[in-house]
Amino acid sequence: MRDREELTLLGNEKVEYDFVYDPDLLETFDNEHRDNDYFVKFNCPEFTTLCPITGQPDFASITISYIPDVKMVESKSLKLYLFSFRNKGDFHEDCVNTIMKDLIKVMQPKYIEVWGRFLPRGGISIDPYCNYGQLGTKWEKLAWERLSHHDMNPDVVDNR
Repeated sequence: MRDREELTLLGNEKVEYDFVYDPDLLETFDNEHRDNDYFVKFNCPEFTTLCPITGQPDFASITISYIPDVKMVESKSLKLYLFSFRNKGDFHEDCVNTIMKDLIKVMQPKYIEVWGRFLPRGGISIDPYCNYGQLGTKWEKLAWERLSHHDMNPDVVDNR
C-alpha cells in the first residue's frame, strides 16, 4: 500500500505493458473522504483473456464498483492489472472472482462488486457477477441484497 507520492505507474510514460497475470501491479492510495460513503465505478470495455481449454480469445466489458474504506485502487495500476489477464487462461467466472479477490486483498473495501459481460462465442454469452461486503457489517447485508436482486432488470442483449 502506497501513499500518493509512492505511486510508480501514474504519470510514468515508460511503463511496459506485460500480458502475464500479475496482481502485484495493483497500487493503492489513501481514501481522503473516509467521513462519507460513496461508490467508485470502473468500466473496462476492452477486457480480454483466453479460454483455458481452446486458447481462443474471450472479450468482455468488466465493471467494478466499490465503496472504499481506508485504501483506494489507483486507476492506471488497475488498467495494467486488467491487461495482465490477456494471456491468462481462465473461465469467465474465474476472471471476475479473481479480480474481486485481488482487489479485496489490496484495498479491504467496505463493499465491492465485479460484473463481466462477455461477448458470445458459440451463440452464448456469459455474464458472471460476484460481490462482497465486509463481514459482520451493514455491507455484508448489502452484498446479499444486491446479489439476490442482481439480475432483476437484465441488460438487453442485442448482438453484443
